[in-house]
Parts: sequence; C-alpha cells; structure tokens
Amino acid sequence: MKTYIEKSNALRSFVFFREIFLDIARETPEVEVESLYADAASAALITRPEHFQVVVTENMFGDILSDLAGATAGGLGMCPSANIGDRLAYFEPIHGSAPDIAGKGIANPVSQIRAAAMMLDYLSETEAAGMMEKAVWKAFESKRVELSNAGGPVGKMTTAIQAIQDEMRKL
Repeated sequence: MKTYIEKSNALRSFVFFREIFLDIARETPEVEVESLYADAASAALITRPEHFQVVVTENMFGDILSDLAGATAGGLGMCPSANIGDRLAYFEPIHGSAPDIAGKGIANPVSQIRAAAMMLDYLSETEAAGMMEKAVWKAFESKRVELSNAGGPVGKMTTAIQAIQDEMRKL
C-alpha cells in the first residue's frame, strides 16, 4: 500500500501533486494506493500505524508526520528514512543530524543503524539487512538497549551500538 498524504481541500496546489501521484501509480496497478488528508493521516498513524507501508507527501507534512510517528515508536531516534529517486537514493535517520544534541553522547543510534539496513535492502543485500534489523530488536529484547523517556538510549550511545554489534555477531 502506498499512501499519498496531502491537504488539497485547503491548499489547492496539492491537487496537481495528487494528479501526478495517481498518474505514476497507474504504471504499477499491482500496488494498491490511497490518498488521505494530512489531518486524517495523523489520526490514522496513531490508531493504526501498521496500515502504512509507504507514505508519499511533500516536505512539510513529511516532517510533521515523521515526528508524530517517531514519537509513537519510542522517539525520533528509532526511525530510519529513505529518499529514493529514479537513479539515486540516500538513507538517514528521520531526525537528520540532530545538531542540538551533537557531542553529548545521548543520541539514539538505532535510527542510523536501521537506515543502513534499509540501504542494504535497497542494494539487494537482504540477508545483511535482515541481520541488522534482527540485531537491533534482539538488543532491545535482551534489555541491553533501553530507551529513556526522552527517546535516547539509557546510558551512553556507544554502549547501545556495542550491544547491537554483539547481537549481530550471534546471528
């Protein structure tokens, strides 16, 4: 399922964006698509997050909705993102570089590790990608990585990274 999120009932420019999305969607009829207004999508992200697989939107709503979704999953430090074009792609945590906490050792490394797993999957290295994802969740299951109320790892970031590396070695 691909979900296009917009607000054409308030911002007429989104009508054009929706038409482009639907034109491109017709090229892959095997992929189910839908369109939601941003306010309805916000509620759905909270009440049924498992519904969303791929979200297509412009930057403003993407920033707002990714922060909302990240908060439901333990904080922004849990969420990877991908920007995929026709020829190139890049992968990063949804929070970007987080300059406000740079150098403090409190950033959650999970989003960067999961972004690397997404990149590996994109590069058809699905086994390696799966191992990285599995190691992240095993580190949480074993309680070697725990999150504070603020969404960062309890303890030092390097400890969290080491715990995930240890889990990868076990796989």
